[in-house]
Amino acid sequence: MIDGWAAEAVARLDREREDAGPTPLRDFPLPEAWGVRLRLKDESAQPTGGLKHRLARALFAQAIASGRITEGTTVVDATGGPMAVAEAYFARLLGLPYIAVMPKKSSGAGVERLGGTCRYVDPPLAVYEQAARLSEEIGGHHLDHYRSAAEVDWRGASLADELFGQVGDCPRWIVAGAGTGATSAAIGRLLRARGLRGRLAVADPENSAYFPGWATGAPDYATGMPSRIEGVGRPRMEPAFDSAVVDLVVPVPDAASVAAARHVRQVTGLAVGAATGTNLWAALELITRMRDRGERGEVVGVIGDAGERHLATCHDDAWAAARGLDWRPYAERLRDLLGEP
Repeated sequence: MIDGWAAEAVARLDREREDAGPTPLRDFPLPEAWGVRLRLKDESAQPTGGLKHRLARALFAQAIASGRITEGTTVVDATGGPMAVAEAYFARLLGLPYIAVMPKKSSGAGVERLGGTCRYVDPPLAVYEQAARLSEEIGGHHLDHYRSAAEVDWRGASLADELFGQVGDCPRWIVAGAGTGATSAAIGRLLRARGLRGRLAVADPENSAYFPGWATGAPDYATGMPSRIEGVGRPRMEPAFDSAVVDLVVPVPDAASVAAARHVRQVTGLAVGAATGTNLWAALELITRMRDRGERGEVVGVIGDAGERHLATCHDDAWAAARGLDWRPYAERLRDLLGEP
């Protein structure tokens, strides 16, 4: 039987979801003659400003309902960036201590602003072992979001459910990035469960295992190299990634992701992260193929990470140069494609 604290905690998560409301679909301008409409699902409108917000909420709800998180439980996870911020947000909402175990060179400022604690680990791949060990030592709960995302009960609140309620007629393509892989899996499964004609493409950055793993059919494919694009790409095929529901994986050069992120900012004013650039570049590849075949219709992509902090990352020339990312040739290709001066 669920106890009083757990019932109130789950109700609080449900109220938070209702208060947050649906995130908007934003039109991205394309030449009218193409006959293709591109819309971006703007997950940066979530309270923590990113795509990981929904997953973090679902993970907390499931762990509470199953009794793994109880009143006062310290929640631990091996994570950084938007996922760590989202988890810290929900831990504070529920009055729970939270510890993010992350690589030594990461910034935990967002977690600490929300009252969480950061433990820094070197080498980076040791974060998983250290998070599991720490959780056991203190009697906490290891959220383990990469594994847990494969099992999470979205309770009707996934991006996929919301998206299909907004778009009306199903788009020809839906384009998503893959971190844990949970979002693309939810979209792909819903497409098939409802018998919709739309197809799912995953946009994948350099060093990620998803494109080669999908292309070769190897569920345990691993590159062993971290993605340079925050929020998407993994050095291994994660349990939540469902290759069977993915119609196409589009590999995207990291410098192209930077150029496309900058282009989104020029068009919309949103300082998106490079992961949104990855998504846009893949969407435009698909749209170009549609245009060349004379196909009309709609493509929907995802903005998952807009925020002022990205002005110091992919929108900053010095940041890009320090990582060897020459985005200018790709920016020129975008201008030529879209007929811009």
